[in-house]
Amino acid sequence: MAIQPSKAGILAALSLALDLVEGQPEGHSIRSCGIAQKIADQLGLSEQQHEDLYYAALLKDSGCSNNSVRIHKVFGGDEILVKRGVKFVDWSSPLESIKYGISVTEVGNTLGAKLRRVAANIGPPNKVMHEVTQARCTRGAAIAKKLGFSNDVASAIHGLDEHWDGKGSPFGVKGSEIPLLARILCIAQTMEVFVVAFGVNETYDMLRKRKGKWFDPELVTACEAFANDTEFWGSLLELDHKSVEPKWLDSTALDTDIDAICEAFAMIIDAKSAFTAEHSTRVAEYAVALGGHMGLPAEELILLKRAGLMHDIGKLAVSSGILEKPGKLDDQEFAVIKSHPKHSYQILNRITSFEDIAQIASAHHERLDGHGYWQGLSGDQLSLHVRLMTVSDVFDALTANRPYRDAMPLEKVFAIMDADAGTAFCPACVWALHEVFGSSQTLAA
Repeated sequence: MAIQPSKAGILAALSLALDLVEGQPEGHSIRSCGIAQKIADQLGLSEQQHEDLYYAALLKDSGCSNNSVRIHKVFGGDEILVKRGVKFVDWSSPLESIKYGISVTEVGNTLGAKLRRVAANIGPPNKVMHEVTQARCTRGAAIAKKLGFSNDVASAIHGLDEHWDGKGSPFGVKGSEIPLLARILCIAQTMEVFVVAFGVNETYDMLRKRKGKWFDPELVTACEAFANDTEFWGSLLELDHKSVEPKWLDSTALDTDIDAICEAFAMIIDAKSAFTAEHSTRVAEYAVALGGHMGLPAEELILLKRAGLMHDIGKLAVSSGILEKPGKLDDQEFAVIKSHPKHSYQILNRITSFEDIAQIASAHHERLDGHGYWQGLSGDQLSLHVRLMTVSDVFDALTANRPYRDAMPLEKVFAIMDADAGTAFCPACVWALHEVFGSSQTLAA
């Protein structure tokens, strides 16, 4: 009998994908969670507040993919690097905000080109920060609600980047009007970034400088209480979700919980690019439809659906500059694209009982002839589930708009896939595709 995963364990593993899209070292969200729980201990918060803070910390960046395209279009280049660098900047300062904006705009281009783009896209200081933060926090709060978490969890995520002095984002809420859990998350995630990059001493220097500005003075005082806790700071990089999970938390995941998490993360994945809206959902639906047509039992259809929803989670590590590029990718860019199934495997395989999902999801670019990626699997190494996923993924890619071309008509799609049946694709799966989706009416339905 398969071991049922915990809801906390699933979200902790998937938080590693959110770290990728924010340009943070693996474990950023979990370490931020650990610091937040330490602050909560100092404040004597209730068990429910500890639990809400725990889940809010794991999900704090769940809306982060929603602003990726916007950041790329404003600054150009790799938006993941822009996100990573802004963590060290006091972006509430107009001067620092402008200096940073210029430094990451049109990287490698002339100062004139930088200034023209800044003037055209940014306008008043902090305008872009407010816009992208609102997009991220609003989507993140909505995802928390979709997963069934409380208003306190959602409001903690929504107010994550508000500052004590009212100069934060996106709404300029100030002081005690900012929810307590949001205030804790703001200070915890900032401390994590500084500790990992610069060490404990510089982190506390930063806290003292931003006391009463970014951070609630009482929270800074609470943090001062464990400044010399060498055991805590020494173990920070080794923290896992179990070590920061509230001891009383019972989070065994029901099947409905797992489905909701997969659906929510499909939304996160597909928000990464303007050209992949609902891609993961459609791939899952196509795979289930084909699997049902081929007589797979219900439990295997559930497996296909979950794998389909999660298959592209590794794309969160790929910059929007590559995903949105209208022309042909160069060799280096294509190498980055080819790495995304490996990222999918590494993320999903950490989750108890997700081993089969990880195998299926990460193999969607493999081919029968062994010329696919990332492992170069071939023939009998590719299960029927993988073959169905591969066909479903390509079918959706060809029938949807992409940066480099418009959606293809079904007749052309089937001609392409028929030509590759037996080399790239399983002929039986392609035949099933004809039978299930052989008309535009069927696809539209």
